[in-house]
Amino acid sequence: MVRVFPVIDIEAATVVRGQAELLREVSWRVEADERWVVLGPNGAGKTTLLNLAAARLFPTRGTVRVLGETLGAVDTAELRTRIGLTTVALHDRIPPDEVVLDVVRTAAWGVVGSFREQYHMLDTDRARDLLRQFGVGGLAARRYGTLSEGERKRVQIARALMTDPELLLLDEPAAGLDLGGREDLVRRLSELATDPRSPALVLVTHHVEEIPPGFDRVLLLRQGQVVAHGPIQDVLTSANLSATFDIPLQVTVSEGRFTARAV
Repeated sequence: MVRVFPVIDIEAATVVRGQAELLREVSWRVEADERWVVLGPNGAGKTTLLNLAAARLFPTRGTVRVLGETLGAVDTAELRTRIGLTTVALHDRIPPDEVVLDVVRTAAWGVVGSFREQYHMLDTDRARDLLRQFGVGGLAARRYGTLSEGERKRVQIARALMTDPELLLLDEPAAGLDLGGREDLVRRLSELATDPRSPALVLVTHHVEEIPPGFDRVLLLRQGQVVAHGPIQDVLTSANLSATFDIPLQVTVSEGRFTARAV
């Protein structure tokens, strides 16, 4: 019998650092075919929640299960190989002189920065295919440090998909991009979200304009607590977004894209 379990199953998780509660009594479940957005203002606890889901942080209280494994009772190093992750921290670890193809290929070994690894032709072909999928196939021989911000973001996502993960976590992938770069990335992430072969997806942002069509669920966070969560059309309302950002906001939807403005 095939084992069926939620990709992420968080029950009453609280994260305390020093005197600060970064998350408080958060419960959240993600199924394998779901595409989630985690939305909230700066300091809401979005990245902390993502780090729990990435098995890179343990809760102070509560239970976190990822891919059927309970944090605290599993080898997290092995679990992390099943999770694709893009973060600012990853960008800071990539050597600027690393060739773009190797930035992606090294994910197969779970390392950042190539050394003496030996790669099978299948690894090289997959890395090139992923770079092409995200519109940066022609940059395979370039040095990572010479890329634009938008190009780096797409290379990082290609790297995150290199190991064919069961869960893909994207921490503010459009941050720092200009309008053209953001729209190109949103389009490519929408294609990824609507592909039934894609893993479960979680995208963290604080701008509704960065939500790609195809993401069907949203979790709203404020001050470490859940404001609301569920199907995006039901939850991403003017009332809920106003409560999340503590300012009167009007949400509009057009062709699957959200916008918000102050009332």
